[in-house]
Amino acid sequence: MRRKDREITDRAEIDEIIGQTRVMHLALADNNVPFLVPVFFAYDGQALYFHSSQKGTKIEILKRNNLVCVEMTIDHDVIPDEKPCDFEARHRTVIGFGKAAFVTDEAEKIRVLDMLVARFTSRKFEYPKANLDRTMVVRIDLESIKGKKHGF
Repeated sequence: MRRKDREITDRAEIDEIIGQTRVMHLALADNNVPFLVPVFFAYDGQALYFHSSQKGTKIEILKRNNLVCVEMTIDHDVIPDEKPCDFEARHRTVIGFGKAAFVTDEAEKIRVLDMLVARFTSRKFEYPKANLDRTMVVRIDLESIKGKKHGF
């Protein structure tokens, strides 16, 4: 990181940012063509998870290349300045790199879906078998993660 004074090294602060973020941006690559998509996600302190249809661009890319980059950001705003080229972005951001894996165990899928739903409501749900069968759950095992902040 070029600006060490902006780096977040405290894992608790990184986890706090992840916990406060609603949407994760998932970056994939397919034959040197980038693909970026926002997804709702869950985090268990070890891995990130999202759910999807079993078909679609992101799933097809992940089948060919499971290397991913993720980004989450909160507290975004503009820090104005008297000089137009000195405006800056106020933010707290986390970026991670990892490998995606498809979750096939039904109990694990339910655990992840419960975590996802819990981010938006306290209601409990049952998942019909037909829905579970057509839902893809993806785990991202993080290999590296770092945080950055400015304006605090």
